[in-house]
Amino acid sequence: MVRTIAIGVLATLAMVGAVQAQPVAYTWSGLGTGSGKCSTYKMTINVTVDGTAVKGLFKQDGREERHFEATAGAGGVFKTKAVVGNGGSMDVTGTIKDGDSKVLLDGYCKFDAKLTKKS
Repeated sequence: MVRTIAIGVLATLAMVGAVQAQPVAYTWSGLGTGSGKCSTYKMTINVTVDGTAVKGLFKQDGREERHFEATAGAGGVFKTKAVVGNGGSMDVTGTIKDGDSKVLLDGYCKFDAKLTKKS
């Protein structure tokens, strides 16, 4: 009897582990805003969310791909910095919410990205 209960508990724990949420991927492409040539700079941002872990890759046309990592807090809000070329950085803020996910890269230009879920 005790062995049967123990096997049932282990089987239940194994199923719970398998049912965990899958990572969700988002994307955006668009132009920057700000002074100078910002409105001509095209950026692509890809974000993957796994639980509260937020990982992003972004690439401006003609430049190297960069990344950021953050932890989403209450309401899906996150904030971090991303290192860019020549020792510079960009502030990265955003919100991950169903139907209203966004990222703002703010540094030499602003890239205000309304993310769409990848299929």
